[in-house]
Amino acid sequence: MIELSGVTKTYPGGTQAVKELDLAVQQGEIVCLVGPSGCGKSTTLKMINRLIEPTSGTIRVNGVDVSKADAVQLRRGIGYVIQHVGLFPHQRILANVMSVPRLLGVPKSVAASRAEELLAQVGLDPADFATRYPHQLSGGQQQRVGLARALAADPPVLLMDEPFGAVDPLVRVHLQDFFLGLQKTLHKTVVMVTHDIDEAVKMGDRVAVFNAHGELAQFAKPATLLALPSDDFVADFVGRARGLRRLAVTAINPERLLPVDTIAVSQLGAAVDHKASLEDVLALMMREDQPMVGVTDGPKFIGVLTPDSVHAMLRADIHDDLAE
Repeated sequence: MIELSGVTKTYPGGTQAVKELDLAVQQGEIVCLVGPSGCGKSTTLKMINRLIEPTSGTIRVNGVDVSKADAVQLRRGIGYVIQHVGLFPHQRILANVMSVPRLLGVPKSVAASRAEELLAQVGLDPADFATRYPHQLSGGQQQRVGLARALAADPPVLLMDEPFGAVDPLVRVHLQDFFLGLQKTLHKTVVMVTHDIDEAVKMGDRVAVFNAHGELAQFAKPATLLALPSDDFVADFVGRARGLRRLAVTAINPERLLPVDTIAVSQLGAAVDHKASLEDVLALMMREDQPMVGVTDGPKFIGVLTPDSVHAMLRADIHDDLAE
């Protein structure tokens, strides 16, 4: 869906923001760009929709070389969400969400109906929010409006530049969870810039780590990135807590559960769903002060986890990554 080949951006004076970048984003996946300040991640995002022109290299969106496309039309077909939202302060919320479809010539009544549907989809009842102005909304609500506006023309590609960075940590977690839930039905192709490695490994199907020289240091699934950093820079960037972070992105493997008959089910004081992460499992053990937890699939117990079996499952997952 999005392919960058040999992309370089050099500014007057010789500053090189991005160097020989090769990156392919598959249809329907979320790719997070992360790295230190000034590493070129936001520059890369802006080159995709030609807010910044590359010095060399080729960028293709859905097979089309963006340098040969009309820049305005290109941007109207790509959703764009930024940290400070960028809503039009003089327009009501419904008009803000309608703005891109109206620019594309969609009739006002159709655009309004679509805007109302999107407001409801992002958790803002149009009966309550459609006629408000941006300053009458909280930061988290404004971010949701910004997301609705970016989706209004139903673009296949969504670019997000620090989309949750301007809100407090609790709201940020809620917005992250909300967007991941929404993505399960939207299946957009998303490129997201963040400075937060925890956000990157939570949100991304794959994570691209840039070094301070604007080079791609590693591009991998979150679990692989945390278990197998490509070099010392990546290891330092993902941090000493990468082992704990790996727990959050490693799912329970039903094939490696201890069988239920190893213990009477009545002795289990806690249980988790089979779709939970290993972090969820250990957190529950500690919170409930239990030496083991059951794993359920609906009403059925399918296995048991202990601290030792969680460790074994994590080690096995790392071994599987090494084998790929």
